[in-house]
Amino acid sequence: MIISNFVAYAQGTDGGAASPFSGLGTFVPLILMIVVFYFLLIRPQQKKEKDRKNMIQSLKKGDKVLTIGGVFGIIDDFRENDIVILRIASNTKAEFTRSAIQAKIS
Repeated sequence: MIISNFVAYAQGTDGGAASPFSGLGTFVPLILMIVVFYFLLIRPQQKKEKDRKNMIQSLKKGDKVLTIGGVFGIIDDFRENDIVILRIASNTKAEFTRSAIQAKIS
């Protein structure tokens, strides 16, 4: 008799009807983890990518930039709306795609 009451208590049943919200308590931590994950990881990354796209679209002649490969240069011209020609030295020019520009140096 004592053992059967203990087993019923451990299983969470006391012989009465189960509440319709009894399973909701198991999903609350999972939902909270997803919300925290979104606000700490996904949302800041989306904002950073949006800022980078805006910077790439706002590039113009004469801007000093840094490429992903670590090359500093000054934008000399644009070609085909996706290619940027950088002046690296006085007589040296190189072509890069717009997506290869990492940062605009002021």
